[in-house]
Amino acid sequence: MHGTTLHNLQELKEQYDSLRVGKDALLTLLEEAELPESVYNSNAIENSTMTLQETEKLLLHQDIPANHSQREVFEAINLAKVKEFLQAKITKEASLTEEMILLVHRTLLTNIADDCAGRYRALSEHVRVGTHIAPAPEEVPVLMEKLLTAFDDDGVHILDRIIYFHLEFERIHPFLDGNGRTGRAFLNFQLQSNGYPPIIVPNKGKHSHYYPCFVDYEYDGSKKPFEHLLTALLKESLHKRITYLRGDSIQPLSIIGKQYPHHSPQSLATLAKKQSLPAFRERGRWKVGVKMMQEWAEHQ
Repeated sequence: MHGTTLHNLQELKEQYDSLRVGKDALLTLLEEAELPESVYNSNAIENSTMTLQETEKLLLHQDIPANHSQREVFEAINLAKVKEFLQAKITKEASLTEEMILLVHRTLLTNIADDCAGRYRALSEHVRVGTHIAPAPEEVPVLMEKLLTAFDDDGVHILDRIIYFHLEFERIHPFLDGNGRTGRAFLNFQLQSNGYPPIIVPNKGKHSHYYPCFVDYEYDGSKKPFEHLLTALLKESLHKRITYLRGDSIQPLSIIGKQYPHHSPQSLATLAKKQSLPAFRERGRWKVGVKMMQEWAEHQ
């Protein structure tokens, strides 16, 4: 990861680390509030048709939505269980292991695809994602062992290791099903285990921002597109938590933006997406702290 990018992230993280002292309860509330949105987006990336509202009702009120398959219902329930399990592992400072990966995958696919849950692809189980044909099943165990070994290399910055792990995990596609959701679950496990907040990879824009990262990685080994995406999502998560930890008054960007007429709504939205503005999304809507916005405007 480029030095300037790391420096900018480190400044935000230091501010976050300073503000979070004694406020674990607030951070827990934020993560609990984000759970349905995180589950919704990860499943929607894999073409689940459940809406955010339906996911919220299911996870928060056990209200099973009508007109959805049993698979889609269990996808939401199981992914929420996975996140709860990994959160407990983070609290215990557990290390990432093959056993943990297989257990998470088994939990994810229980009552969905029990025949392949919790195991790598077997002989003759080949998979294709777009034009990418994943490595042969007999290669998977060795490739995963190498990937876990590379992740343990303390000589490489943790964010670079996390970036490589996610890209390579999806390239290997070790499972017959559930690779994307498993990979994104461990992406947050790795971030949170190393003091960073969790992120939400948004379903909206997956074709323009998320999927191309894997195409570029397969084509020439480039990790830059995913580095840029992860950086923006991490900054957004940090900005959100800093805003809450400061006790700032939060408003929709579309409303507070009217107080800054020299910036058009379109330009503010663009700046928010690039994280040149300390805004963040909640339920798909851009928001910003009043003080954070004032401080940003003063430095323009």
